[in-house]
Amino acid sequence: MIPGVPGESQVYLNGEFLRVDEAKVSVLDRGFIFGDGIYEVVPVYQGNAFRMAEHLDRLDRSLAALRIAQPFDRAGWIDLIQQLLSRSNLDTCIVYLQVTRGVAKRDHQFPSPAAVPTVFGMISAWTPPSAAQREKGLAAISIPDERWLHCEIKSVSLLGNVLAKQQAVDAHVDEVVQFRDGYLTEGSSTNIWAVSGGKLLAPPKNNLILEGIRYGLMGELALEAGIPFEARRISQQEVEQADELMLSSATKEVLAIVSLDGKPVGAGKPGPVFEKLRAGYDARIAAL
Repeated sequence: MIPGVPGESQVYLNGEFLRVDEAKVSVLDRGFIFGDGIYEVVPVYQGNAFRMAEHLDRLDRSLAALRIAQPFDRAGWIDLIQQLLSRSNLDTCIVYLQVTRGVAKRDHQFPSPAAVPTVFGMISAWTPPSAAQREKGLAAISIPDERWLHCEIKSVSLLGNVLAKQQAVDAHVDEVVQFRDGYLTEGSSTNIWAVSGGKLLAPPKNNLILEGIRYGLMGELALEAGIPFEARRISQQEVEQADELMLSSATKEVLAIVSLDGKPVGAGKPGPVFEKLRAGYDARIAAL
């Protein structure tokens, strides 16, 4: 038994739907040995996947970056997600998809001929952020970004992110805000946004951040709300002096950061730009 995971939960593994306590992978799977694989997390509201096309587009990009063969076409992925949802009896949940390079003799180079990719999918119960979290906001600490240099790939190799998140846990805060060479990158599992002079700021899309699906969505919401938006390098000093900070992710949606390193951000409460973006986000969900 795995604490917090019902043993009867249905998962998908290499063409079969199984109970989670029956699903097994080889100890020589390269995802297990090397962290050689990619994943996606898709939020579902009332049975409707949110921004599924964008999530599957990113899955395509991650597979291509690692030169892992695409196991399904787009229709196949959608069918898999729908089958997982139909077996879960959950209306609001998250879909987890993972593809590794497959099972092969342990060797750093890619197996030749190529191994058959291992494909795994599961549904997990999920509760969106509470009203209290939205109204109160979150606390964060700043830390140096010590992860690898291909953060644009949604890789299962997440040790750097795990260590960063644990720093937040140890400090009794909600998230970390990471900086590389004095410039903002992202959180442990979130994109980070700053507001200065009424303008929404985000780090540029490059290899130092994961282009979160909410990255594109936040730009759309800012445009709709008449909020100026700019993607550029943001110094740590700018972040520390920002009028507002916020984070976004598939499971956190968009939430305000009201404290950084024990100091209030702006007025120390969710600000007006956050409120506009939050309202737009809620409207997108309601329209599903």
